[in-house]
Amino acid sequence: MVETATSVWGMLTTPWFWSSLWSGLQLTIIIALSSIALSFVFGIVVGVARFSKILVLSQIATVYIEVLRNIPLMLVILACFLVFQLKDMAAAITGLTVFTTAVVAEIVRGGLNSISKGQWEAARSQGMTYIQILRYIVLPQAVVKMIPPMVSQFVTAIKDSSFAMYIGVFELVRRSDVLKSLFTNVNQILAIYAVVAMIYFVVNFILSSYARYLQKKMSVGRGAIGS
Repeated sequence: MVETATSVWGMLTTPWFWSSLWSGLQLTIIIALSSIALSFVFGIVVGVARFSKILVLSQIATVYIEVLRNIPLMLVILACFLVFQLKDMAAAITGLTVFTTAVVAEIVRGGLNSISKGQWEAARSQGMTYIQILRYIVLPQAVVKMIPPMVSQFVTAIKDSSFAMYIGVFELVRRSDVLKSLFTNVNQILAIYAVVAMIYFVVNFILSSYARYLQKKMSVGRGAIGS
């Protein structure tokens, strides 16, 4: 049993220890990937609305972005859980999505602003509509420039998924707390935190490495963008 492990090695060689962390990691990945996928889609929509010349859309998007970026994520998650009465996992995913969408939208707006006006004018001279220019000319170029800050935000989202522990989700950090309560040896407790930190590092390093590969691949034929 886990309770009989009195050394760090004994704890680390206990199958239950790793199965518990694995179950927590699965929930962390579900929360993070769900919110990342949703916020990517919604972030593009809100970012384009913020960038648009339609005053009403731009103002609504601006208010959304400014409000969400200036309040704590924890309050957003708690509002989804306590005010809107969503279940714990749904509240975590929804809260993280709503918050991350605001940040992604600003990244999208910045990417769109980085494209020179000359390209817009050249496309209009060819008879292209606003939507066509965005889809075929501007967004493909802007997306490449958005990859580094976008990935940085997604790495943050993976770490921020740990806030779900406060509404009862047994994600990775909450699982580590449960494990910590089973041991009194300080070295064992430090080892638990070290293992959890390493797991987060590996997951985020894989994401960052893939993003760098993707950026280089998408940059082919567009000139050197980023590093």
